[in-house]
Amino acid sequence: MDQGLISNPKDLERMSHELESLERRISDLEDQELEVMERLEEAQGTLTALTERIAAADTRLTDLVAARDEKAADIDRQLTDLAAERGPAADGLPGELLALYDKLRANKGGVGAAMLRARECGGCRLTLDNAEIAVIKAAPPEQVIRCEECQRILVRTAESGL
Repeated sequence: MDQGLISNPKDLERMSHELESLERRISDLEDQELEVMERLEEAQGTLTALTERIAAADTRLTDLVAARDEKAADIDRQLTDLAAERGPAADGLPGELLALYDKLRANKGGVGAAMLRARECGGCRLTLDNAEIAVIKAAPPEQVIRCEECQRILVRTAESGL
């Protein structure tokens, strides 16, 4: 066209329109390419941020697992120590009392005996009424007293309010 090789005016006009159309199409495609590149950049930024968050969460998880394992090991050591202490302490107790305690402990979530403190059962946290307190006061110290609500063995101390 620029060299003047096409002499037909209609062909020239069609080619001119075709060039304008192609230039518009190129411009539109370049705009779309820029938009896609911007979206890609945003997506890469989001990916980077999420990757950093995942890495931080993984680090936190590792720390928490280590802390949990350490605490579990500490609890296991404490249980072993308490079991070793329980043996000599339980040797002088009657077999029926130990059997009752073990049965209650199994049924009551690990707590077979509870302290009676300020007229309140340490197991169920209910305050005992005056009639129950009177019965407990009258009972000899070696008698096993149980809470009427939770059935745990009540341990009487100076804090019992008797």
